[in-house]
Formats: sequence, structure tokens, C-alpha cells
Amino acid sequence: MIEALEWSLLAMIAATVYPIVGYPLLMSAIALLRPRPVRRGEWLPSVTILVPAYNEAACIAGTIENKLAQDYPAERLEIIVVSDASDDGTDDIVTGYADRGVKLLRRAARQGKAAALNEALRHASGEIVVFSDANSAFAVDAVRRMVENFADPRVGYVTGNLQYLHGEEASGRGSGAYMRYENWLRRIETRVDSVIGVNGGVDAMRRHLYVDVPADQITDLVLPLRVIAAGFRVVFDERVRSSERANEELGSEFRMRVRVALRALRGLVYMRDALNVLHAPLSAFCIYSHKILRYLNFLFLTGALVINGVLAVGNAAYLPLLLLQVAFYALAILGLTRHLPGVLRRLTALPTYFLVSSVALGIAALRFARGDVLATWRPRAG
Repeated sequence: MIEALEWSLLAMIAATVYPIVGYPLLMSAIALLRPRPVRRGEWLPSVTILVPAYNEAACIAGTIENKLAQDYPAERLEIIVVSDASDDGTDDIVTGYADRGVKLLRRAARQGKAAALNEALRHASGEIVVFSDANSAFAVDAVRRMVENFADPRVGYVTGNLQYLHGEEASGRGSGAYMRYENWLRRIETRVDSVIGVNGGVDAMRRHLYVDVPADQITDLVLPLRVIAAGFRVVFDERVRSSERANEELGSEFRMRVRVALRALRGLVYMRDALNVLHAPLSAFCIYSHKILRYLNFLFLTGALVINGVLAVGNAAYLPLLLLQVAFYALAILGLTRHLPGVLRRLTALPTYFLVSSVALGIAALRFARGDVLATWRPRAG
């Protein structure tokens, strides 16, 4: 019995650490042995920038100005804003840019991002389609840099380097650190073959590869997996820079993490053929390592704590590991306290964000198990 518990504890710890540390190290080794560089080159195809928006009056003008200022030939650049039944004046602001070539597509009924993009693609004329969030600020050369990747005929989808602008709160610092980690991992995956997770706010794909996505699915997962299934690469380009304001309110970030995880779980079921290791061994391995094991993280953490506690009762040798876990969670919970001094706020930010994200994954898994479906939400409120 004790031996079984010891092996179980080891398995829980390994399952927690592997997707965060082990997987990137393994992919780095593969990249050294068999690198697949992206053959970028100068190319100026027609480009359509799509901006799905719902009640974004506070930021939509800045986003449009940002896209109009792109260092890309104006005659080859089309900008379409898809209003998902906005009712806060967003449409009026967009209409004000009609004389500068910006097009508004208004949807009468709100159905979410996937349905909005499906409609927009039917109106897009560009050979390359760029996806932007309504609050994304692209670097002036972002579109040009993205397009350079498509000079490589095997590249079908490009995701850029999203950076979160944040203050000192746990939510902002945590999401910023998480995105930096994700971008590091995407660089490694790109050197091997394809990126599994994209950010969706500064992305591009070949228009002919786009196939309508069901309204209840998450485009940020379904679209790149479809591109991989079609035999093309999904790559990360760190030169393509964009920024957004991070959620500074932890409750809002928590709801967003639940929403994203729930929709990603549904997306994995929808794209379950991509999990077939016999059909596509490398991409399936990456999905299991990068996505599925992370989504089970809450189970491994809970199991490690409980099993460690049981073992520590009969063997003091397990007490230091238990105390280490307890201290980590205590630090994370302390970070939930408002108005902490600066030093404590910085010390607790990452443990707090990690704990909040893990709990969000657990709640998303429960909602997924009971069949919840989510296609729409309030901007930046989760």
C-alpha cells in the first residue's frame, strides 16, 4: 500500500512538472537534432485585417487607427470590423472611418467570435487574413512581418508575439509572465514543426485554408489544428509584436481562464482526430503534452497534496515536501489579499496566478463534464 502511494506521488509530481519543464526541454532537444527553419522572404500579397468586436466603443477607434498606420501598401490592405450586434456606439465609430476604406459588417444577432469570423471571411478579399482583437495594438511592421512567413509555401498560419501591459497586481503580473512563457515555448515548437497554442489576437492565415468554425467552438484552437491537419505549418514569429492591457482584476482574469479552458476542452473534442497518434504522431504528442496534461493540472496538484499528506503521517521523510506545498499554497492565498505591500505583492503574484488558473481549470472541467456550452461573453470581463 505504502509503495503504491509513493509511486502515485511520484507520478503526480512528474505529470505536473513535465508539461511545464520537461516538454519544452524535450522539444528543444528535437529542435537541435532536426531543426525546421521558416523560409521567410519579401512578399506583398493582398491582406484583409479582421477585427471582431462587441461593445468596444472605448477602444475601437484606437485599434482602427493602429491598423491604418501599418507599414503595408494601402492598396493591398483591407480592414473589416465585424460588430457582433454591438449596442454601445461601436458601429457609429467604425462607420466614421468609411471614407478611409474601413468596412463595417454588422450582425443583427449576437453569436460570438466564430460566427463573426465565418461571416467576415465571406466578404474578405485578401489572400492572407489577419486576425486582431478589438483592443490589440500592433507594432507598425506587424502585418509585413507576418506576411513574410507565408513566403514559405508550407506555412499556413502565423501567430505573433503578444505582450500584456500590466501593473503590479497578481493578475497583471501573472498573465504577463504566463504569456512570456507561452511565447518561449512557441519559439521552441516552431523550430521543431508547428505551434499548438496561438493567442488569436495577432494571427494570420492563408484565406483558402479557412473553413467555417461552429459558433460554439474556439477559433484560436480549431483553426490552427485544422491548418496542421491540412499539411501546413503553424509558426510563431517573435518579430510580430502586439500589445494589450492585461486584466488587473483577478476575478475577471479568473472568469476568462474558466471560459478559455471550457471552450478549449470542447475544441479538443471537436478536433479529436488530431489526437490520433497513428495519424499524426508529432502533432498529437504536442497536443497531449502542451494542452491536455495542462488541463489536468488541477487533478495532479490535488493528488500530490493529498497523497503527500497521507505519506507524511507515517513517515517524517515526506514532511519537508508537504510543508513546501503548503507554503506555496499559503503564499498563493495570501496574494488574494488586497493592498499588500509592494514586496509581498511581487512575491505572491506568480503563486497566486498559478493557483487561480489551476482552480479555473478545475471548474472548467466540471462545466465541461456537465455539457456547458459558451459562445459569447462580455469583453474583458470573462
